[in-house]
Amino acid sequence: MTETPRIPLTLAQVEATARAAHSGQTDKAGRPYTEHLQAVAEGVRVRGGDEEQIAAAWLHDAVEDDALSPRWLREAALSSRTKDIVLAVTKRAGEPPEAYAARILATPGALLVKESDLAHNADPARLAVLDEATRTRLTEKYAQMRALLGLVG
Repeated sequence: MTETPRIPLTLAQVEATARAAHSGQTDKAGRPYTEHLQAVAEGVRVRGGDEEQIAAAWLHDAVEDDALSPRWLREAALSSRTKDIVLAVTKRAGEPPEAYAARILATPGALLVKESDLAHNADPARLAVLDEATRTRLTEKYAQMRALLGLVG
């Protein structure tokens, strides 16, 4: 008996899933977390990303934030490339930044998603509402990751 192929989730379904999974979460500035997901997905789109990368952008923090389980991701009707990108950009506890960056660079399509994520995280308007110590810490963290990924400017 062969398994019937599942119809892949559409981008609208992926967006709805991500919005539901992160419902009620807020970012460091107290804004709805889904605003960040939307900005990262849009950033991937305007940077020339394809549908698999845009889907991964919507889901890029889902496993890391325990909004969706690794099992959900494994079993989801998504391309293996989308799943690989999500796993590549998912930080692991205790993982050195160098190892994290190496995994992103080794995964086709992941760099564009992380670049968009970093661009939104480092947006001066988002950082401006944080206290100075947090703003400084995050600015340095994002700059280090951009350097490790070879993203200049």
